[in-house]
Amino acid sequence: METGRGAPYRASRRHYGSCGHGGGVRKFFFLIFVALLAAIIIPQTVHTSAAPKDRTLNGKGNNLKHLVWGESGTQYVRLAPPDYADGVSAMMSGPSPRYVSNRIFNDLGQNIFSENGTSQWGWAWGQFIDHDFGLRNETPGESAPIAFDQKDPLEAFRNDLGSIDFARTPAAPGTGITTPRQQLNTLTSFIDGSGVYGVTGSRLEWLRTGPVDGSLSNNSASLMLPGGYLPTAATRGDAKSAPAADLFGALNASPSQAVIAGDVRANENVALTAIHTLFAREHNRVVAALPANLPDETKFEIARRVVGAEIAYITYAEFLPALGVQLPAYHGYNPTVNPGLSDEFATVGYRAHSMIHGQFDVAFTSGQYTTSQLRAFRAEGIGLGNEDGSQSLQIPLTVAYGNPGLLPQVGIGPFLKSLGAERQYRNDEQIDNTLRSVLFQVPKPGVTNPAACQEPVVQPGCFSDVQDLGAIDVQRARDHGIPLYNDLRRAYGLAPKTSFTAITGESTDRFPASLGPNAIDNPHSLEFVKLLDKDGKAIDPTCAAAQEETVTGVRRTTLAARLKAIYGSVDKVDAFVGMTSEQHLEGTDFGELQLTMWRTQFAAIRDGDRFFYVNDPALKQIARTYGIGFNNSLAQIIKLDTGATVQPDVFKVIESDSSPAVAPAAQRPTAKRLVVAGAPSAVVTRRVEAPPNTRCDRAGTTGSRSFALFGDHRNTYSPYHRRA
Repeated sequence: METGRGAPYRASRRHYGSCGHGGGVRKFFFLIFVALLAAIIIPQTVHTSAAPKDRTLNGKGNNLKHLVWGESGTQYVRLAPPDYADGVSAMMSGPSPRYVSNRIFNDLGQNIFSENGTSQWGWAWGQFIDHDFGLRNETPGESAPIAFDQKDPLEAFRNDLGSIDFARTPAAPGTGITTPRQQLNTLTSFIDGSGVYGVTGSRLEWLRTGPVDGSLSNNSASLMLPGGYLPTAATRGDAKSAPAADLFGALNASPSQAVIAGDVRANENVALTAIHTLFAREHNRVVAALPANLPDETKFEIARRVVGAEIAYITYAEFLPALGVQLPAYHGYNPTVNPGLSDEFATVGYRAHSMIHGQFDVAFTSGQYTTSQLRAFRAEGIGLGNEDGSQSLQIPLTVAYGNPGLLPQVGIGPFLKSLGAERQYRNDEQIDNTLRSVLFQVPKPGVTNPAACQEPVVQPGCFSDVQDLGAIDVQRARDHGIPLYNDLRRAYGLAPKTSFTAITGESTDRFPASLGPNAIDNPHSLEFVKLLDKDGKAIDPTCAAAQEETVTGVRRTTLAARLKAIYGSVDKVDAFVGMTSEQHLEGTDFGELQLTMWRTQFAAIRDGDRFFYVNDPALKQIARTYGIGFNNSLAQIIKLDTGATVQPDVFKVIESDSSPAVAPAAQRPTAKRLVVAGAPSAVVTRRVEAPPNTRCDRAGTTGSRSFALFGDHRNTYSPYHRRA
């Protein structure tokens, strides 16, 4: 939708008459004035009257010479030639992704947290902007199921389907037959608020208050937010006529309850739903702050421009620095830079699923929820924690999947506040089992108590299907023809690794002799033998601190040894596996390859965007005319739109000593959860489980924290879970 271009400036123009004596002179000067004003407000790189003054919804025309750069529905950019078995379309073979997952991604119950004290806002914001600039064509292509071996000695889960469902991404039109298969990005590659507004006029019209009649001209400036929350598919009456929304978990049985936002994935988890809601509220707040006499379309375009700039500002000024991503200095818009999302970045580099925490701890005060509400939470599988008199809802990620109705029950303010109070998991090769085995799954029919499937551990017997996000990540890279690990390093200008220990930073790639000749299939190979806190101090694995303070874990076998046993040669390692196995660079949450990929892509999005907030003069004009700025921190926006007060930098947790948690660089983290000997019959989630009467911290002193599941109590210790 292109109406209202240049609208922020029209309200300040004076209207000159053209009748009466001297009218022709006045008209002449008026035309000169308009021309001069246009020269001021349109970026200096624009030299055509056809140049859009506002961002188009689909991104087209951002670059005036290359109109489709960054446009939705165009091919992903390629930094390296596609790598297909037949050179055109066939997927490369390799070890079964689930086999790899059970030996590399399997975290077996040990929590390991960000060594830099990055909060859950790290992964949550990362997912939110991912849904702003990247989405492959989700129409199922050819079936390419992932093998599942129930007899694998490291397999703890059951899969009645016999394999893990996987469908290839459809080939972009005109590719995959005589030329290498390519894929489409259905979103714009710009950080422009697409997740709030969508990339089509029809979706935007449905989201805006007013009739749905094919015209945006009679819509209100505000987004539809009944009760302050995103509308459901049934809000306008006919749920089937609502824009598309991906369904997850229980929503498959009640699609009319799915919320509708700018992106189809807003229902994926409650954290994502909350952020979408936050910025829809922010849009309406900006609209309300504008003069009432402005046309609705003018107010809408101003708010959209401000919100898109706010999202980009938070990304570049807060999110990336928090993760240790430093970009080259900005020298202004560069029309020779293609801002398009690369297939390598979208399919491998931006997949950081290891960061995702398996639980949300939402603090609350007495009386905030009624007894009936608390019982209802419990019925959904939510626990009740109590630490030093501060209470909290313990929401497992499995409960948060496809459950947008939970957000108004809990409250958006308390939920967003919780994201900054808890650290995210370390960005390494290990993935939480809520993602690695029961992704988007609900307990199978016949399970009468869903909470029993989560407490104190995830019970494989509650689930009859396996969905493994780590295995899917490996398979998706093969589907898209992404080069293998060393070839991808070369494509990004990095030297290839010549040994497995060079990848991981460990001292050996040999198994201990005690594990026997087939150590790669020995469940004992994954056991942890040492856990360390952020100060490099050893933690007793029987103490609660092992699940609350660990940032480094050492297994019985090195990651390098397991990689060697699986792949044989460093030149055969899958790109995603190699990337996540790299040792982190000090001060960042990334290994060398992933960090390079992030720097390359985010610099291209910034430099190739004509409307990037530093380069956009309209934002300055809006600030001068209406007093509305874009450079609000995420903490400020949360306060403005929810009333919740959070720490100034929500991307960093406030530790007990009020200082960031940083692990010593000399220790390589290789773990995330605690394992018992043998293939586990139950997989521990990110919840604390301490033996009775065990009270200790990393230094051996004592402390206590009670955890109640509305009657079931246990004692644990954590200096990190401070409730406000």
